[in-house]
Amino acid sequence: MSSTVFVLNAGSSSLKYQLVDPGTAEVHASGTVERIGEAGGVRDHEAAVREALADIAGKPAPVAVGHRVVHGGDRFDRATVVTPEVEHAIDELAALAPLHNPANLQGIRAAQAVLDVPQVAVFDTAFHRTIPAAAATYAIPAGLAERYQVRRYGFHGTSHQYVSRKAAEFLGIPLESSKLIVLHLGNGASACAVDGGVSVDTSMGMTPLEGLVMGTRSGDIDPAALFHLHRQAGLGFEELETMLNRESGLKGLTGKGDMRDVQAAAAAGDEQAEAALAVYRHRIRRYVGAYMAQLGGLDAIVFTAGVGENNSLLRRRTLARLEHFGVHVDPDRNEVASKEPRRISPDGSPVAVLVVPTNEELEIARQTAAVL
Repeated sequence: MSSTVFVLNAGSSSLKYQLVDPGTAEVHASGTVERIGEAGGVRDHEAAVREALADIAGKPAPVAVGHRVVHGGDRFDRATVVTPEVEHAIDELAALAPLHNPANLQGIRAAQAVLDVPQVAVFDTAFHRTIPAAAATYAIPAGLAERYQVRRYGFHGTSHQYVSRKAAEFLGIPLESSKLIVLHLGNGASACAVDGGVSVDTSMGMTPLEGLVMGTRSGDIDPAALFHLHRQAGLGFEELETMLNRESGLKGLTGKGDMRDVQAAAAAGDEQAEAALAVYRHRIRRYVGAYMAQLGGLDAIVFTAGVGENNSLLRRRTLARLEHFGVHVDPDRNEVASKEPRRISPDGSPVAVLVVPTNEELEIARQTAAVL
């Protein structure tokens, strides 16, 4: 009997899909439908879902659909079967994620129209609902924060949850007593302190903009810098928002948003690119140090996602100044490429350094199956 889950990640103009068995982790099909609603593309999200279904025809029929939903606010702390009430909540939470939740909801409604199986929403923010108030609270007027839901929510939750579990398994220690720092480094990037399998702090905040330097996002910045740019450069609200999300980060510092291009430029002697990489590494070290203090001990630092999994030079140079904390990188192990979890620190190091490939689709499928 089939036990596959159809995992959907709906964006405003694209639909990523994967048909996966949550028990065996076997992927039966995967792909992306692009240019939804654009010239040369499919008409709408329902048409995109139908195209994805055509691709999986003949494969094991899905018993459920697992949807990635970016923002669950303070309402959802776990994967949830989609009901009219859940749809309404996702719609209301679009105020916190206007670029993501509306598209996620379109994907849910499109799948409902063409598939008569349970639909489950898996929230990026859910894993971080355990963050204590001291870490989640911004020091602004409390009434305003409560009324407009201003707090740290955190993102990349499915990745951090999957990777922290795999890291504990690899180390052979109970997840319930593990202390880990997970570095999800891709075009979007975030750090997470995981204590006993529970998120206790994370670098992304109310939105995915806060925290580490990313491909096109600034990460941390003094808010007064934006007031200054408004007054002195005449930049309006929308211009500033666009700048911070799409024109900053590595792209803002170098003109290149892809880490591979920036690193190639640095290797060729581009001083601007090397300076940008120094900023990138410095920001990561700042969070690693802070999370060491918050955790009160550390079993492992874990790299994951595209940059974290594949960029050995970045890993080595980022951790190079942490030896006095018991963090060491074995140069030979660090250069080994693999799709399996691996240790890149020497045997016997006080703090293990791991590379653990993430698998958000499998995590979504497993959470979907667990709900059902």
